[in-house]
Amino acid sequence: MQPISVLLWLGAELATYHFLAGALFDLPARHALLAAFAVLLVSRALLNLGTWRLAARYASPGYPRNVGRRLWLMLQDYAAYLFTFLLVIPLEALWMPADRLDRGGRVVLLVHGYGCSRGVFWLLRRRLEAAGCTVASVSLFPPFISLGRMVPQLRERIETVCRESGARRLTLVGHSMGGLVCRSYLARHGTDKVQALITLATPNAGSELARYGIGQNAREMEPDSLWLRDMQGEKTGVPTIALRNPADNYVMPQDNQQLPGAHNADLPPVGHLAMLYHPAVGDVIVDACTQGRSHS
Repeated sequence: MQPISVLLWLGAELATYHFLAGALFDLPARHALLAAFAVLLVSRALLNLGTWRLAARYASPGYPRNVGRRLWLMLQDYAAYLFTFLLVIPLEALWMPADRLDRGGRVVLLVHGYGCSRGVFWLLRRRLEAAGCTVASVSLFPPFISLGRMVPQLRERIETVCRESGARRLTLVGHSMGGLVCRSYLARHGTDKVQALITLATPNAGSELARYGIGQNAREMEPDSLWLRDMQGEKTGVPTIALRNPADNYVMPQDNQQLPGAHNADLPPVGHLAMLYHPAVGDVIVDACTQGRSHS
């Protein structure tokens, strides 16, 4: 989602809550503003709680059963949710300046998930650059169109990154929905520009939470959707690592993150958004991106 869209949505939402607090409870302006922020935080907490309740209902083996552990993961992911959608994406320019494509080294292209933007990779990009990678990113827009309509945007970015960095091939890293867009690109355009694919908590076999999402891409991410059935027979054609998050609260059952024919491995258990900022998850991704031969 584009930063300006998020800012406009947040502004409109807060203005509505502010008006209602003043009109219904006759609060002074300052108190109405505080009430508006409180409603915003509570509504986000309830949304986050809903994802965790659904995740427990459809849990795969390895899902944390300890109540205290789950509560800690829920709090972490709630903080990550607020951080991502109230600070990171709306103020993306502060966190994620333009990609630096003239550094040499292995080239990695980061592809974000549903409802997000390239800004969510600000920390992971730093980690990968510190490990010697040249890191590119892309924002797919509009946010709720068909996955297939996002592929031309990814293709254009791949062509640009290879041209500007001088790389012959690159590694694709797709978080959540981004992994599906990467798979669709490979099915359409082949492997000439791609060395490897890494998917992070990608709903390769769909997610039950997608049934509650908006947009054509949410319909396509529902388990057993026509789009996913069409993709079942498509091999990536490159070495592929599918990283499963056993505690994921967005892609459930969590085993749906696995991909036949790929090297399937587990991440440390953490929330779906919190994984973007988790040090141990970052270690796994950096290791996966830096192993093997140069991609240039």
